[in-house]
Amino acid sequence: MRMMNRPTPRAAIVHLAAAALLALPTAPTAGPLRSLGISVLDLGNPFFVAIAENAEIRARELAGDVDVTVVSSAYNLPRQEAQIERFVREARDLIVLSASEPKGIAEAVHRAQAAGTRVVAVDVEAEGADATVTTDNAQAGRIACEHMAEALDGHGEVVIINGPPVSAVNARVAGCREVLAGYPRVDLLSAAENGGGSRRGGLEKMTALLTRHPDLDAVFAINDPTALGAELAAQRSGHDDVFIVSVDGSPAVVERLKSGDSLIRATAAQFPGRIARRAVELGYDILRGREPSPTRVYIPSRLITADNVAGYEGWGR
Repeated sequence: MRMMNRPTPRAAIVHLAAAALLALPTAPTAGPLRSLGISVLDLGNPFFVAIAENAEIRARELAGDVDVTVVSSAYNLPRQEAQIERFVREARDLIVLSASEPKGIAEAVHRAQAAGTRVVAVDVEAEGADATVTTDNAQAGRIACEHMAEALDGHGEVVIINGPPVSAVNARVAGCREVLAGYPRVDLLSAAENGGGSRRGGLEKMTALLTRHPDLDAVFAINDPTALGAELAAQRSGHDDVFIVSVDGSPAVVERLKSGDSLIRATAAQFPGRIARRAVELGYDILRGREPSPTRVYIPSRLITADNVAGYEGWGR
């Protein structure tokens, strides 16, 4: 009996190829921005509050009545993974993410993308994100520590109060170290103390450092909350000759700089409003099928001191 409609070898190859193409995962289709999930590191830190507020504002400027949810990971990876899973279940169109662990978060990012949710990283890297917007943190560390070294006339004992091992903090410390390497008479006594990026941590670590190094001249704190804690520790222990530089440009440190009697001499200002707004703009473009170029955007910081603080625009838009 003759078999009817038996495919020729060439036809069979074509059929198999078509089946294989159908089996491949499809890229998320372009669509509107209807819902936004924001996961930041610490809503007790005004910097991340500014990130969240400005991301929400820009999303609604671009797309109208956008449903926005803001959560904090508290630097906890499993907690942040659960937050991303929640956003996926809710079919969020876009996630703005400040990653608790840049590499550790990769699997959660990939799962979100596979479900059709786009992810834009802010402040720190997140492996696999569709785009990243952050401060040029190495530059921030360089300008803060250049100011510190110059204020010491190139000679003195300094410490770095470090922070959580995320990309932003690592880059700041690397930038500071790069500058200090050019000042052989500036002695870096410690860079390993992790103040957790908080005022309490800055207070505790500075207290311990001053006990070990009573002749300390200056401090680089990785952010303004740490600097404020370090200042309090120095004041309580009578070390009014120590001065501090940091990164953030926060409202609290701006007030200290304006006071004229602060131990905080300078802060390399970040611009969280610009970071958040640009992140949402990139995500909005991606959702509409416009791939960003470049996919990494670095916002330069600006050194703020008592001399120029009056002209500093702060963390607004």
